[in-house]
Amino acid sequence: MASIIQRLARLLRHRWSEGGLRRALSPALQEQLARRVAASERRHTGQIRICIEGGLPLSYLWRGATARERALTLFGKLRVWDTEHNNGVLIYLLLADHAIEIVWDRGLARRVAVEDWHATVAQMGASFRAGRYEEGLTQALEEVSARLVQHFPTPPETPGDAPNELPDAPVLL
Repeated sequence: MASIIQRLARLLRHRWSEGGLRRALSPALQEQLARRVAASERRHTGQIRICIEGGLPLSYLWRGATARERALTLFGKLRVWDTEHNNGVLIYLLLADHAIEIVWDRGLARRVAVEDWHATVAQMGASFRAGRYEEGLTQALEEVSARLVQHFPTPPETPGDAPNELPDAPVLL
């Protein structure tokens, strides 16, 4: 019985949270994040996507899927895995569960410790709990950018002219 109540509560929370997505990310903030992603990507060969979802789709809720499962699925659907140097990063927020996930491609997995990514998630979480979405996303974007610049800098022959393989605008679902 408790399991059914928990499932129903989660379902309602996810449906209710869909409306909060637009309040958390104003059009001005979305535009600002897209500019920051574009500026970051001129400094390295990696690709960064930000995806924010109010609540999980019913099919995910029904089977009890986690935010991590959804982030991994979106990593593929948004083609973050399909970059030339295997150095794409997805920053995923699931508002209904207050969940943050960062998914990185195998090129980064060989060079950046998992603990570094977890530290970034922890810092984002502190900002989000205080209602400072812009600050949390900006800080995470700066940290991801620093790792990409360190491990995948733009080649000297093409400064500021790295190819842009993926859209820069945040994805809101």
